[in-house]
Amino acid sequence: MRSVIFFILLVVAVSCSSDLENQDATLKDALTNKTPVVDNVIACAASNENDDLVSVFFYPRDGATNVRYYETEDTNVSKNDYEQYYRLEIPAFDVFNGYLKKFEVAVSQERWVIVSFEEAGKIHLSNPIRLKHFTKPTEYISQNIKVDSLQTGMPLFSWEDGKYTDSKIYFQVVSDDADNLLSGTYTHENSFQYYNLDNVVLNITKGTPPALNAEADYDFTLMAVSEDNWVNLFSEIEF
Repeated sequence: MRSVIFFILLVVAVSCSSDLENQDATLKDALTNKTPVVDNVIACAASNENDDLVSVFFYPRDGATNVRYYETEDTNVSKNDYEQYYRLEIPAFDVFNGYLKKFEVAVSQERWVIVSFEEAGKIHLSNPIRLKHFTKPTEYISQNIKVDSLQTGMPLFSWEDGKYTDSKIYFQVVSDDADNLLSGTYTHENSFQYYNLDNVVLNITKGTPPALNAEADYDFTLMAVSEDNWVNLFSEIEF
């Protein structure tokens, strides 16, 4: 009987220890004896349109492993103090059939977030992301986008900012009707032409994307992102 009781207590102790270990795992712990590659994970966050969750999007480069999500308790800490970031064990979901990924989190207050992954033996970190789902919920509109399809196969997309005017960069995705990402680009300007890279400042497109078929249906997705990596505006149209 004593051995049974001891076994039960041992299991409970191990379980509690494991839970506390997960709760207390900080980004600083993860970086012990390691040199991080900072600002090298492309990530941003947006409040969802139809529920109270926040989506934290990231680009998992080929070969990236051990993707981790870290958040602070609130925003009253230094965004660069890694000891304030606690790891959460949550699943990542596919976006554009896995070309991008996202975490969906329920957060009761605004926080700082960092996404990390391992690549080539190093830990790579995103810029700190400032969640603003209460003070600045992401705006969802589509009528702000104009498509000029005069040039066959090379439509020109242009757009206007919404109610927030502090966006620093714009992320554009052209995808097919099966939700496969064809091109993923960033511009500082409010325009992008498929597939002209003249004003593109960052490109996550793999290889050369296919020419567009005038008879096919496509989607254009736009995220207007602030300096602290919060999505001010999310727009999507078919063309």
